[in-house]
Amino acid sequence: MLLHSQLIHPEINGILGQAGHHSKVLISDGNYPASSKIGPEAELVSLNLSPGVVTCSQVLQALVTAIPLEAINTMGIPEDDPYAKHGPPPVWSEYEQIIGEAKLGLKLEPIQKWDFYDEVMSDDHVLTIQTADQALWANVLLTIGCRVS
Repeated sequence: MLLHSQLIHPEINGILGQAGHHSKVLISDGNYPASSKIGPEAELVSLNLSPGVVTCSQVLQALVTAIPLEAINTMGIPEDDPYAKHGPPPVWSEYEQIIGEAKLGLKLEPIQKWDFYDEVMSDDHVLTIQTADQALWANVLLTIGCRVS
């Protein structure tokens, strides 16, 4: 394998290679409606092999080695959702650890659920990577930054 990053999936690499600054990439969990909540020109790559395989964290871990990022957003939990009383989902801690280890200098920022869908369905959305992650509220939206070196 000649690639330097941890991302070796040919289709995902091809799509990311054509993306530019401000393009958005969604890593969707197993509950996300990936076929209906997608940008008008975005491509869908399904990596959902079986429940829990692969996870959003595994995909994020690979992507942070392959593309520059300027924002990382989770789907915010509505206040009236029963899960909201439990605080941030455990998977968000995994994302924060990945972000920290990659030394991205970014914070995980939630976008409220319906605004999140709007962001995903925008013209800037180029790719959804559909996982089979069973963690609740695991969707994460990446905004590609500028390559500086």
